[in-house]
Amino acid sequence: MSGRGRATVLLVVLGTVLSVLGAGTAQAAGYRYWSFWEGSGSGWAYATQGPSLVRPDDGSVQGFRFAVSADSQDAAKPRRSPDFAKICADTPAKDGSKRVALVIDPGTAADAPQGETPPPPRTACARVPEDASSAEALASVAKPLRYGSDALLCAISGYPAAGCGEQVSSTTGTESGRATASAPTSTAASAPGGGDSGGGPSAGVLFGVGAVLLLGIAAVAQARRRRG
Repeated sequence: MSGRGRATVLLVVLGTVLSVLGAGTAQAAGYRYWSFWEGSGSGWAYATQGPSLVRPDDGSVQGFRFAVSADSQDAAKPRRSPDFAKICADTPAKDGSKRVALVIDPGTAADAPQGETPPPPRTACARVPEDASSAEALASVAKPLRYGSDALLCAISGYPAAGCGEQVSSTTGTESGRATASAPTSTAASAPGGGDSGGGPSAGVLFGVGAVLLLGIAAVAQARRRRG
């Protein structure tokens, strides 16, 4: 096989690989859920534990944001700044309790379930016992809360009215089933945040890419043998 022929074969292989990768990423889906954040002077950081496991100190700021995202890397942050002094300005310190500032952001209409309208973002200052968790602080100011059977936080102050961690197609915007273990779970009681498996090619896609590359290499090798 000539140099031009080998180049043609390699280009075909490369094109096939890119097509497979493109198909894998085009089908990537997000999940509609309440993400959990911890605030500081530098902004918001995606929480590494669920709110029922975190026991914030007095003066902490906790955030909750409802949106569609694939994992912790692209999760939408609360749209209010984590300003404890402002949020808790009218809630003085008290012995035997702590104050936790909360930012509750129900997100945008684009992320809302069909037929629902998100309420506006709001803040609240929760005064709770010193050993209270973030989930208990939230419950003290934002009832009713709704949890799923796997302890995933499904609704804050009744929003949304139904559903919990639905998978949403990134191309069609339609729901395609209940979130699984690969979904972001920072708001679950016992799961760490950020299911990173939602954003990249699956194992099946990578296996397919490897198979295509092996076929291409075999084709070039066979052509060389024939030439020899």
